[in-house]
Amino acid sequence: MKISARNQFKGVVCGITLGVVNVEVQVRLKGGDIIVASITKESADVLDIKEGIEVIALVKAPQIIIASDLGGYRLSARNQLQGKITKVTSGAVNSEIDITLNGGELVAATVTNDSVDNLGLSEGQSATAIFKAGSVILAVN
Repeated sequence: MKISARNQFKGVVCGITLGVVNVEVQVRLKGGDIIVASITKESADVLDIKEGIEVIALVKAPQIIIASDLGGYRLSARNQLQGKITKVTSGAVNSEIDITLNGGELVAATVTNDSVDNLGLSEGQSATAIFKAGSVILAVN
């Protein structure tokens, strides 16, 4: 599969919560982190989503928010993946930040250069990649 989404996480469906319109799907990555996706019930039916199947969770890099310190705040975003910044690539306006999760997976985020400066983002720093369950697209073979 060729797709422009920088973040392509392979995992196994480990939980499903059915709603009237949406379905919440939990995907366990090989390193143990869990990504939560919120998809329509119709999409879940078409993809034949069930526990134990392999899926790919796709998230565009601009959908990722980076926190260097949550300061005790709790967030409504279901996906909060912790790791270390392993690469900062600066551009004219934006930078790409690569965060390697504790389980080994890589998360790529695109943030403004101002955010990099304001947060003092640098290689080796602990960071949390945050994104909403509705930002996750699921793919199956």
